[in-house]
Amino acid sequence: MTEKLLMRALSGETLAVPPIWMMRQAGRYLPEYRATRAKAGDFLSLCYNPELAAEVTLQPIRRYGFDAAILFADILLVPQALGADLWFETGEGPRLSKITEAADMARLKPADAIHDHLAPVYETVKILAAELPRETTLIGFAGAPWTVATYMIAGRGTPDQAPAHALKDTQPEVFNALMDLITDATIAYLLAQVAAGAEVIKLFDSWAGSLKGADFDAYALAPAKKIIAALKAARPDLPVIAFPREAKNRYVGFGKATGADCVALDNSVDAIWAAKNVQVDGCVQGNLAPGHMVTGGQNLIDETKRIVDTFRNGPHIFNLGHGITPDADPANVELMVKTARS
Repeated sequence: MTEKLLMRALSGETLAVPPIWMMRQAGRYLPEYRATRAKAGDFLSLCYNPELAAEVTLQPIRRYGFDAAILFADILLVPQALGADLWFETGEGPRLSKITEAADMARLKPADAIHDHLAPVYETVKILAAELPRETTLIGFAGAPWTVATYMIAGRGTPDQAPAHALKDTQPEVFNALMDLITDATIAYLLAQVAAGAEVIKLFDSWAGSLKGADFDAYALAPAKKIIAALKAARPDLPVIAFPREAKNRYVGFGKATGADCVALDNSVDAIWAAKNVQVDGCVQGNLAPGHMVTGGQNLIDETKRIVDTFRNGPHIFNLGHGITPDADPANVELMVKTARS
């Protein structure tokens, strides 16, 4: 375990060279991923095929030697396991059956009924735990309850999460019941990933930034705290990375308040500010703008060096501020890795 740089950073160690991985590092920017997805037939078939899902998880490890692999899956598998209809529209993204009233909630399954549906995901974790290089950390993950709820309520991704905010404000009993169900299902899902071999958990709250004031406390911070407490109760030594994307000033103290071992930062916050205000509490992850993976060049080199240098006085995991995009150039990823490790 001590050989794994990512685990050392998560334990609070300041390292001369930060561990590095990328959000969405297994994805459409890689030709080998596109070939494997074509073999699977479609995105969901790839998620539920343990051998092929493990293969695409391993591809960026083979190519770049990242310090961590993150399970290939999707945050919307949990809603599907709870009984929501899920499909993907070509070129437009995911679609789900909507939760807009109590009757819709009544059609969902209880949280402890998800495991049969998600068994292929757990099998993927087992394969990865056996096949990853010994120095590579295996990260399991789930979407945070607020983010998952926004998709379940709107039936799709939305620019401002307005349908979820509306349900929260007009039918709080329905909204809170949905949040509680997702929270309990997420705990069950993540514990099963850990039992299968995941060494670290990451909680993605991609739409946390649309929650303000007391709503942020109630629907971003509190569910994360409950999930992390449940994980730590079962596995006290389990590291957890929390990512309340676009939380801005609410990044400050988020790790301490939730029990997270590391706070992942999006690229809208400045690294100097984050070092002074967030890293003082422990490990941070981030936060290179994903656009540099498209444009490359000297700007990529300079910004990578700046981020590494800014966070060098505390525990840091180098990563992007959000997921790598399909139009990224694999050569730029190689340049980033080389620069961060130099």
